[in-house]
Amino acid sequence: MLKKAFIGSMAVVTASTFFFGRDAMSYLATGATSLRDAVRSEVPIEFEMERAKKEVADLIPAIHQSLKVVAEQQVSVENLRANIDQKTAALEEQEEAILALNEDLKTGDEQFVYAGHTYSVNEVQRDLTERFNRFKTAENTLKDQQQILAAKEKALEQHRSTLEDMLSQKKTLEVELERLMARMQMINARKQISSVSVDDSQLAKAKALINEIDQKLDVEAKLLDAEGNFLGLIPVETKTEESVDIAFQVDSYFSSKPGARSSELDAVDAKIVSLDESK
Repeated sequence: MLKKAFIGSMAVVTASTFFFGRDAMSYLATGATSLRDAVRSEVPIEFEMERAKKEVADLIPAIHQSLKVVAEQQVSVENLRANIDQKTAALEEQEEAILALNEDLKTGDEQFVYAGHTYSVNEVQRDLTERFNRFKTAENTLKDQQQILAAKEKALEQHRSTLEDMLSQKKTLEVELERLMARMQMINARKQISSVSVDDSQLAKAKALINEIDQKLDVEAKLLDAEGNFLGLIPVETKTEESVDIAFQVDSYFSSKPGARSSELDAVDAKIVSLDESK
């Protein structure tokens, strides 16, 4: 299988070299990049989101390892610091003893008594020389350990800072993932709403019925308006019987007879009589 793949790859390279010459590798690299970008653009966002979650989750083992390293360094620093404190106290005691022996030798005595035992000058000198050499060696060792302690403390502080930064960035990434998840859900909801096809046939039927009713009401209103135009006018077309003045008819009837006085003459006579009575 590997042999066939190798032969196929060599065939592609050979054909590319034949067609494109020196630019064959550039064409192949560009084609591979374009193909990779095309494939990546087709990857669903949900899949990329899961990948991002996994990447953030994969930080946990690294954080645990950093915690372990920090804990081990802290223990080492504490042990080294305790050892340095013990050696510092021991050197201080040796320094006091060396200075005391040196003061005793300055007195010029031939013998010295320490803890109930008598020692000669030579014995004291040898002891002082041995103590002094050991003291210098122990002091140099202590200086080296103090330098190591300083380096370990610096490394421990750096690891602590790195760990705190990792924890902070992990928390930031988790918050960012939550924000992206909420945004993706909102976009998916909008996609679902926009992709829903609404059956508007029932809506069209309801609109048509309402328009039909509206038209019928318009017709009824027009009819009522047409009838109302004839109801409010003067009834010229209607003929009414004139009222009969019976008194006028009686006067006319009797005045037309021979020897009858007219009503007008009677009225004049009545006025004359009223004038005579007033005198």
